[in-house]
Amino acid sequence: MKNIVLVLCSCLLFSITYGQIDKIEPPFWWSGMHLDQLQLVCYGKDISKYDIQIEGLTITEVKKTENPNYVFVTIDTKGVQPTTFSIDFKENNNTVFSQPYELKQRRENSKDRKGFDSSDVMYLIMPDRFANGDSKNDSHPDTVEKADRSNPGGRHGGDLQGVIDHLDYLKDLGATALWSTPLLEDNEPVYSYHTYAQSDLYKIDPRYGTNEDYKRLASEMHKQDMKLIMDYVTNHWGSKHWMIQDLPTKDWIHQWPEGFRRSNYRMTTQFDKNAAQVDAKGCMDGWFDTTMPDMNQSNPLLLNYITQNAIWWIEYADLDGFRVDTYSYNDKDGIAQWTKAIMEEYPNFNIVGEVWMHNQAQIAYWQKDSKIGAINGFNSYLPSVMDFTLHDALMVVFDEDEGAWDKGMIRAYENFTNDFLYPDINNILLFAGNHDTNRINEIYQGDIDKYKMAMTLVFTTRGIPQIYYGDEIGMLGNRDKKGDGDIRRDFPGGWEGDQQNAFLPTDQNIGRTKDQEAFHSFTKKVLNWRKNASAIHNGQLLQFIPFDNVYVYFRYNKEQTIMVIINNSTKDQNINVNRFKEGIQAFKTGTDIITDNNIDITEDFNIQAKKSMILELK
Repeated sequence: MKNIVLVLCSCLLFSITYGQIDKIEPPFWWSGMHLDQLQLVCYGKDISKYDIQIEGLTITEVKKTENPNYVFVTIDTKGVQPTTFSIDFKENNNTVFSQPYELKQRRENSKDRKGFDSSDVMYLIMPDRFANGDSKNDSHPDTVEKADRSNPGGRHGGDLQGVIDHLDYLKDLGATALWSTPLLEDNEPVYSYHTYAQSDLYKIDPRYGTNEDYKRLASEMHKQDMKLIMDYVTNHWGSKHWMIQDLPTKDWIHQWPEGFRRSNYRMTTQFDKNAAQVDAKGCMDGWFDTTMPDMNQSNPLLLNYITQNAIWWIEYADLDGFRVDTYSYNDKDGIAQWTKAIMEEYPNFNIVGEVWMHNQAQIAYWQKDSKIGAINGFNSYLPSVMDFTLHDALMVVFDEDEGAWDKGMIRAYENFTNDFLYPDINNILLFAGNHDTNRINEIYQGDIDKYKMAMTLVFTTRGIPQIYYGDEIGMLGNRDKKGDGDIRRDFPGGWEGDQQNAFLPTDQNIGRTKDQEAFHSFTKKVLNWRKNASAIHNGQLLQFIPFDNVYVYFRYNKEQTIMVIINNSTKDQNINVNRFKEGIQAFKTGTDIITDNNIDITEDFNIQAKKSMILELK
């Protein structure tokens, strides 16, 4: 894509006799970008009536729409050095008003930034529920909904400062990357803590902090060798977004004769060659909710707008990755162009898309260079997808005590037999739960042995593990019975006056309980070991068919071999080393990094019921 959208934005700049410019987005841009055609979107009352001149730069296109309050002006920035220039708005050859605009100097090596990968462990937070570092911004005069911590679906006051204050906790835990659910302004009157109905794509919600605070978070994380991932929403905006209030074009969003039609959510219609068009349209063009207008990525102006906005945040905040919400609900050709443009700007960046499906072939369709997508000529250019089929297995497998043909650990085994469908299997995001699912510890009723087995699998198999905040201290939550607020509880200790502070160890008076510490110490130990386990980062996976509900697999490369054993049965089980010689080879001992015990692997040994081992072979 050659054009980027620059939308003129966010504060009242001039009020004049013949007209005004109300918005300029983004507030600045950079010199030396790969996308060297910049499309300025000027917004103001009847602004399209003016002629536009930019001295010293070439205007290659002026585009007007049916809404006279917009004009799109494309300029060529190729070879232009960092500078401030003047955009002149003219009438009858006279300048009525001018707007200064700046092209900044890029960070050195900005293009070559390295995104998250399988050496990372991603920690997911809901910022409103993690920690309140600045109680003064809990409510804000520019936003409607006010803080009410007693309301499970209300705003509780967590913010960026709270995250910054607890980076040492994340570092100590062993997390290397942070994914926060969206932080941009959401000015819906209720449920705005969710922040997926955004009202300003260039502004951090003031109840979380400022744009500078977000940039400071990235800077502080980079000082600790941690990465920051933004949750980016392409499929829908919030009903209070200023452009939704005054649409540039009617087809900026998907319109329905009845005003609102909810998506049928059948993402299979994106590739089903037998699908009725009415059903495909009902999925892709239907709205998620009345407060979330569905954006039309087939509109080139809208597509340019979100492309440039995404690049602006990467460049401005120095980001290391995107997680893209509801990726497979977008116009698939449009979202592929969006993804391709970002990856061309930052070739080593990483983007993981939410493709919530329950079939590996259907998920694999959405990964870059998929042979399945190629069948109908589609390439998403999306580097990473989420392993929802493994999550499906994790939600039930550890309650299936007796192995069977299709139950117990065979569910995990069978999930990995389909790895051949993915073009890049190590670039798959793995998780036992997130902000939209029941908590893993709720599913298994706080059983720490089942948590350890589940997370052993997530932390040691192929792909990029993600852990949901609070799982590491055994937090519970059931959305089916108590709503979303229950799976998004406040992290204990994140608010002044909390009676207990789970950020602190057990030996502190108000620190973690003994039960919380048991969850935390296991997680911390495995994650910090994982940081230097190259076989887990990039090694091959060798798996054996589970017998007696015992699953054994190896991760190996030239430098290291790891043997993982998960005994999901209710009985101690014997490990017959001869059966696993293909993985054990000439190794003699294995150190269990969970218990620090040394195991002689030249002869059979036992593993206790409902336990796991991670053996580093020597």
